[in-house]
Amino acid sequence: MKTHLYLLLLAAGISAAPHTSSMAELLKLLEQMCESVTKDLQVSNLRIETPDNIDDVNCVSTIFEGTEQLKTNPATKKFSVFFQKFERLKQSLTPNLATEGKCDTERRNARIFIQKLMTFIRKASKNARA
Repeated sequence: MKTHLYLLLLAAGISAAPHTSSMAELLKLLEQMCESVTKDLQVSNLRIETPDNIDDVNCVSTIFEGTEQLKTNPATKKFSVFFQKFERLKQSLTPNLATEGKCDTERRNARIFIQKLMTFIRKASKNARA
């Protein structure tokens, strides 16, 4: 019985590992994007609708819309790997959007949006492990 329980826990840990490593990879790519955006005035001046409260479940679609805005900017094309990986994880990060309510937002520069996106991914990663 102990062996069966051990194998079950081992399998659960192995299946969670790719998700965790994907989150870590996303965060690393986002940090690189944030550094690049800080240096590039064209992207730095880009204004993106940013949630005031990143913990607000009503703001998830706003986060995804802002990510799409970044994705379509020519200066961020070099981060296509991030956008591909984020798209794959998007389904697991998306709560039931059908019941989404009002989200308080403000148009902020791309660097601030990216920092909020990093916070969102970190919190989603913690929730996935819990």
